[in-house]
Amino acid sequence: SFQLSARGHWSTWPAFASAQTVRRNHKPCCAPEERHPSTEQPLLTFPKPQYLEQLESYLRKELQSLDLTKNNSQELKLQPYREIFEFFIDNFKTYKPLLSAIKNEYEVTLAHQKRTIRALEPLKATVTTISEECTRQMLALQEQEKDEINTLKQENRRLLKFIDNMKEEKNSLQTQVEHLRTSVAEEYARYLNEHGARKLLLTKLNEIHNERPDTARHQLQDVKGEDVVKLTLALKMARQDLTTAQVKLNKMIADYGDVVPRRDFESLENKHSDLLREMKTLRKDLDRLRKDHEALLGIQAETAEERDNLRAELQRVQRNCTPRPNWAKCSEVIPGGAERWGGLAEGKSSDQLVDVLLEEIGTGTLRERNVFPGWGKGDKVPVYLRHEGDVKNKKLTKKDAVNILKDVWKEKMAQEQQTGQRASLPEFFLSYLQKKYGAAAAMEWSYTLYENMRLCRSNHVLSSFYNVLTGKVGEEQYHAQNQLVSSLQKELAACDSSNSGSLTSEQFRQEANREAFPLKRKESIQELVDASRYKLDSTEDLIDYMSLFKEDEEGNAEPLVAKLRSQYVREKQEYLGQLKDKLGDLTEVSAEDLKTAFCTIDPAIDGQTLDTYIGLAYRVRREQPEQEVVLVETALERLLAGDVRRAGPSPREGSAAGFEGD
Repeated sequence: SFQLSARGHWSTWPAFASAQTVRRNHKPCCAPEERHPSTEQPLLTFPKPQYLEQLESYLRKELQSLDLTKNNSQELKLQPYREIFEFFIDNFKTYKPLLSAIKNEYEVTLAHQKRTIRALEPLKATVTTISEECTRQMLALQEQEKDEINTLKQENRRLLKFIDNMKEEKNSLQTQVEHLRTSVAEEYARYLNEHGARKLLLTKLNEIHNERPDTARHQLQDVKGEDVVKLTLALKMARQDLTTAQVKLNKMIADYGDVVPRRDFESLENKHSDLLREMKTLRKDLDRLRKDHEALLGIQAETAEERDNLRAELQRVQRNCTPRPNWAKCSEVIPGGAERWGGLAEGKSSDQLVDVLLEEIGTGTLRERNVFPGWGKGDKVPVYLRHEGDVKNKKLTKKDAVNILKDVWKEKMAQEQQTGQRASLPEFFLSYLQKKYGAAAAMEWSYTLYENMRLCRSNHVLSSFYNVLTGKVGEEQYHAQNQLVSSLQKELAACDSSNSGSLTSEQFRQEANREAFPLKRKESIQELVDASRYKLDSTEDLIDYMSLFKEDEEGNAEPLVAKLRSQYVREKQEYLGQLKDKLGDLTEVSAEDLKTAFCTIDPAIDGQTLDTYIGLAYRVRREQPEQEVVLVETALERLLAGDVRRAGPSPREGSAAGFEGD
């Protein structure tokens, strides 16, 4: 219930005395039944200790003096509390170790959270790009499906209208058939009545004939010049013929009274069959369209659901992401102002701009340092950095560092041509500095050059020398890139028969594709052509190829040379990616299996080159025995550090995923 005072004694003022009162002899940790319930004791109040009031006064003044409108206001606000806590720890000697441990743990946790936040910041640009791509894909799908759905709807309406017309025509034909049936029934009834009337008439005629036979006989006898017997016989035959004809007529009327003509029947039957077939076809088409429509409705529902999910994901990402940085603000703090920053930032991505900014900050800090701490003389320390004690900073400019390293390469290649043996770059680097600047000052130059190389990662001369010096890449990779640049320059010069120093874009493309780089893809050749035309207008076609290979005073190359070097790295990564795909799921690989994989993906490779690649993977010379197996990842990393290139065209179209993505 009480706190320690500034002198280390127990303070009689409780932490809650400013708002409450304390009972005399009160025990806050005891049970209710153990307290004294009998009598009410007087309440006591205590003033704050003087040291506590001083700390609170100091804290209020510090907080009032802060500018909380800045972006880092929370960190500024935390500093006064950190100082108060340190004063508190220093005055309480007994609890100082525990409180210091608590404070240090909080500081470590805060530093870890800051590092985590900085590590997550590069993901902003990736998330923004993904969200834009998802939006474009979603809009494209909507437009595509919208057109297809409208087309299907129109086709469906047309078919429904056609079916309605067929139904109307069928109903009309059925009406005609019913009408014809009614007409035939009426004709049959009329013919039947006429048949009955004819029978009655014949009966009457027979009766009249029988009643007056004598009258007719006398009349026949009176006819002059005629044969009575002949006429009687003719009359009898005529009556028989009439009776036979009447019987046939009555029979035909009775048998075919309900029958329509065969010609009309066949015509109606054919038409009915055609209509049935057409109706079945239309019904099948309708069923198919109905199924397609239902499938499209399902796809539309899935697409709408996916769109809603993508929209929700996009909104979540937009809420969690911060806007892209305004890189133009860097021109206010970079030496040289906006003009120099514009030159540094031209054509670079956000990640590359971060490297440039870190390089500028690092070189600025490097110029302010006077000495470097020595690394010691242990075996793990590189030979060119083995020194104890402080080392003087020579404060070189980037131009001076580039010139020295170029001279180191020149001297090293001259020595190797004389001796016929390749020297180790770290040892030669140290011997060069000792020979040129003396043994005493060699370490000063070595440390200064090393720090400049380590910080200036955007400069090709400094970064390539640093990678070879530290063993990240092999020296043969540096010479291979220079050989590519030299080969292209020679081929372009050979094509320039007039020595004008200029070539057309088509000439440049043909020389680069046919002579210098026959294995490059068309896309890579087009990238080189575009890089060579970066200073030209769209109407100009003559390329000043001589200026494409020049360097500025700091060793920075033109875009063509930079693109050629980046293509070298990318093509090697694709080549090793195909090799890894060929090895499959193997974790370890023998020399024979590795040779087989190389010959499969690159049939044109020769034996000498293949032995060189195997030596790189197994870190052995040609005359030494080969190791049995090596890890696949280790072999690929060693090949990536060396000069590994495709010897012939790829046996299959396309390329595997880059090794860097694995």
